[in-house]
This record gives sequence, C-alpha cells and structure tokens, in this order.
Amino acid sequence: MDAYDIFKKLTKGLSFSSKNKMPKDRPVKELAKENVPVLHEIGENEVVKTPKKRERDDSIMLMSGMNHGEKPEGKKRKLLSEEQLESKKLLLEKEEVNHYRNLNNISVVGRRVPNPARSFEDLNVDKDIVSNLIKCGYDEPTPIQKQAVPIMLEKRSLLACAPTGSGKTAAFLIPIIHHLKTPQRQGFRALILCPTRELASQTQRECLRLSEGRGLKIHIISKVNKAISQYGPKSNQNYDILITTPNRLCYLLKQDPPGIQLGNVQWLVIDEADKLFEDGSRSFRDQLNQVLEACNNNDRKIAMFSATHTPVVAKWCVHNMPGLIRVTVGQRNAATDTVDQKLQFVGSEQGKLIALRDLIRQGITPPVLIFVQSKDRAQQLFNELIYDGIMVDVIHADRTQTQRDNVVKCFREGKIWVLICTELMARGIDFKGINLVINYDFPPSAISYVHRIGRAGRAGRRGQAVTFFTEEDTPLLRSIAYIVKESGCEIPEYLLTLKKKSKKEAKKMAKKAPARDDITTVPLYDRIKGGKKKKFREIEKRMRDKDPKSKKNGKINKNNKKNNVKVKKISFKKKPLGKLNKSK
Repeated sequence: MDAYDIFKKLTKGLSFSSKNKMPKDRPVKELAKENVPVLHEIGENEVVKTPKKRERDDSIMLMSGMNHGEKPEGKKRKLLSEEQLESKKLLLEKEEVNHYRNLNNISVVGRRVPNPARSFEDLNVDKDIVSNLIKCGYDEPTPIQKQAVPIMLEKRSLLACAPTGSGKTAAFLIPIIHHLKTPQRQGFRALILCPTRELASQTQRECLRLSEGRGLKIHIISKVNKAISQYGPKSNQNYDILITTPNRLCYLLKQDPPGIQLGNVQWLVIDEADKLFEDGSRSFRDQLNQVLEACNNNDRKIAMFSATHTPVVAKWCVHNMPGLIRVTVGQRNAATDTVDQKLQFVGSEQGKLIALRDLIRQGITPPVLIFVQSKDRAQQLFNELIYDGIMVDVIHADRTQTQRDNVVKCFREGKIWVLICTELMARGIDFKGINLVINYDFPPSAISYVHRIGRAGRAGRRGQAVTFFTEEDTPLLRSIAYIVKESGCEIPEYLLTLKKKSKKEAKKMAKKAPARDDITTVPLYDRIKGGKKKKFREIEKRMRDKDPKSKKNGKINKNNKKNNVKVKKISFKKKPLGKLNKSK
C-alpha cells in the first residue's frame, strides 16, 4: 500500500469544500456509522480531531514526496499578456500624475490632457528660453506653467484660471516663443489682447526678456495713425508678435483697406479674459468676432487666461473652442494666501480719511497702492495727501498716456511711495514688492476685490491688504468676508451672518458705483459757500454770452428789471436773480 492509497483511505467520506465543513471534534460512533476506517483501536468516548488545513497540506506533501513550499505541477501561475502589462503600467502612471496634480492644486477638465512638467527641462522647450527664464528669476515652473505650457506646446485650446502673481504671463509666452522660433517676414504670427495699455506694455517687456537672443519683432500699438502706415498692406511684414488692446486693434481693422493684416496668426491669447467679458463691456464680444474673422488661419488656436472664473467666459469657450482643456489652480475666485487681509470699519466717508492718516502715522512700508472707485475721488484724495509729507501721485483715465507712463515708471523706480488709482490698475499690473494695498472705497464685487489685493503678495512674497467699509457697504460685505475667511485670515463672525444680497442687486451694484461724499477736510459751510460763488460765476458767464451788451457793465445788476432774460435752477437763493441791465 503506497502513500496514495493511505491518503485515499484516510480521506474517505471527507469533503474539503468551504461550504460543507466538518466539525472539529466528532465521536467515533458517528465515524463508524459512515464507514470511516480508523488506523488503531479507539476508546468508546474518544474523539477524532479533524486536521487543520495547513496540517493536511503538509501531510499531503510528505506522502507525495514534495518539499515544503513547492507547488504541484498542475497549478502554474498565469502570466499577464503584454497588453495587460501595458494597461497596468498606464494606470499606475495615471495615478502618479493625478497625485502630482493634487500636490500642486491643479485640476484639469478635458480629453487626452498632457502630463504636467516637473522642471524646466521637462517642458521640452529650447535651451535659450530656459536660460532666459532663469535670468528672469524663475527657479522652477509655477503650477500654472507646469500644466499650461505642455498643453499649448501640443497646440491645444486652453482656458486657464490661476491666482494673481502665479506666472500666467510666462505660461503663455513660453510656448509662443518656442513655436515661432526665428523671425520671418510673414506678418504677425501671434496676437495677445489685454484690457489696458499698461498691461500690454508690461507683457511686451516680459516677452522681450524671454525671447532675448532670438531676434523676434514684438510690437505694441501706441499711436493709431502711425500704425496704419506701419502695418498696412504696403508694409514689409517684418514683425512677429503683436500685443495690444481690443479698441485700437478693431479701429485698424475697420479701415478701408484694413490697417493691419492678421491672416497668418497662429496663436490668439486673451489675457484677463473675464474683464473683457464683463457685463459693462459687452461690445468686446462683437470686437472678438471681428478679430476672429481677421485671424482666418486654419491652424489658429485660442488660449484664455485670468485670475478669476466667470460663467460667461466658460460658456463662450465651450461653444467656440473645439478640443478645449480647462485648467484651474487652487480654488476658483479665491484670494491668494500670501496676503494678510483685514476689514476695518470706519463709520462714514469722513472716517476713511481719518483712518488712512492714522495708518500712515503708525508707519507704512512703501510701495503702497490705494484704490478708489472713480477718477474724481482719486484726484480729491491726491489733493488731500499731497501736503502730508509723503511722495504720492495719482493715475486714472483722464490723464494723458504720457503722464500715465511717467507715473508708472516713477512708481517702479521708487520715486513715488504711494500711488492712488482706480480699477485701471487692478488687473494684471505687476509691481515688484508691493507691501500694502488699501481699498479706500469698498470693491464693487468679490472678483474686483480678488484682483485689487492681488497686486500684493506676488511671486511668493508676503503682503498686506486693508479694506475700509461703512454702513453703506453692508450689502457687499458678506461675499468678501467669506473670501477673507477662506484665505485663513481672522474675521468677526457677525460679518458672515449679514443678509445676503440678491443677484439682481449684486449686478446693479457692480455696474454702478454708489454715490459717496467728496473726499475733503473743508467744512461743510465753506463748501456750500464756495459752491454758491462758483455757481454764480458760471451763471454770470452764461448770461453774458446770451447778451453781449451786458459785458460793458462787468457785473450782473440784480435790481434792474428792463431785460427779460430769466435765470432758472438757482438753488442757493430763495428769490430769482433780477434782469440784466442794458447799457443806455
């Protein structure tokens, strides 16, 4: 009797199925009824213990002559096919890429999205561009550059949203410079649209630095009349990149014949896209259609960049940009976490000037930006601070382009410590090392707030932002209070429990700024008195223009009633003015 026969007899009547397990201890009588043979005589009350699985396996291997750990010849491990190994490898690689995106707070939406780059070497761009980036102070790619540059290098349409100061300008300039390679007499091959000329000038400077050594011709439209002759049909087409604002470009396109040719444009980039698509400037959509008709190259691609996300831009991109990839860094419409934010209650409009002077008295570290809601209020605040012993200047739309350029230049060079500005400077302008942003007038929307305070805390530096608010600003306060809290700054809890404004009310307030008192320290009585004198002088001049003969008198005679000229809308006199005195 060999080992197989012994094993067969020992296991007769036993089942190794997991469903029908035998109890561990069974009486001998029950085994006898089932005709299970035993190898020796057993007492009446003795029980037979069922061996454990490992003991059974060991006994089987000993009886069959197999060593411990050796597998039977019939059971061999199945090998994976090459396709299965490749799919498993791709799955592991995808998990690793998603983990890396999560570490950098990058989220993407789209098909066949390229993997993010981890260094400048992984970007697969020319070495001279990498060396220029290092010269400009970049140690490694920022999160938006890690994901946006590989997408644009594959010539895919892109909608990118990243916080202020995160390197969006370099993110779209790097692939454009890489694609254009060297100068060619084919006209403009890349077009970049910016909402303001200041931002366009800044983008041009950055483009010149990154393209150093390539000889690319980078232009900005400064004077429209000069541009017609410079870029018209008779020009030599010796230019490559155009950076401008929509209004100037569309003026050239409306000429007959068009004052500029855009038939060879390969890349159309729209910077600060949400600003151009705002409700207050709906005409840009018509302008954009006009630009797209002029850029009739079949290989043309579109890329949009902004620090804030709006549904209007996203909807337009989905309908007009095939193969779109959407990239978002961090949370949408969130303020940068490198700025320490503070909301300060000042009571009334008069309390703002007191709070500002108190802030200056405590000590501020220039450079400082102060935002107000209108150009008139900017000039009023400038008139108040000009005699306070600080280097201050003002920039707004009423100043000439030369004056604005000079102010920006002096502010960059440190000749101006405090710059008073409107929303004109809230978008994209990069001033190195802004230490403090003061919202003198409350921002009209949460998006405006994000862009304003984003002038500080750029490129990893720390900054501060102080926002004054009064009782009139309560409807707008709650949304901005949530932004401050999400950024990790302390805020009173009662601000989060304020009544939420309706969408209709929010749109109305975003379009039209609230009426505010003038920024001045002149007493109210003197202002009224001065206003009366000014009004009277204006009316006197108007009357003289109507009756030339009255100029001989030099003044208006209130008591003479020979003239039938009437004066209307006089608010500072209970009785109307008298008639003009005709000369005899």
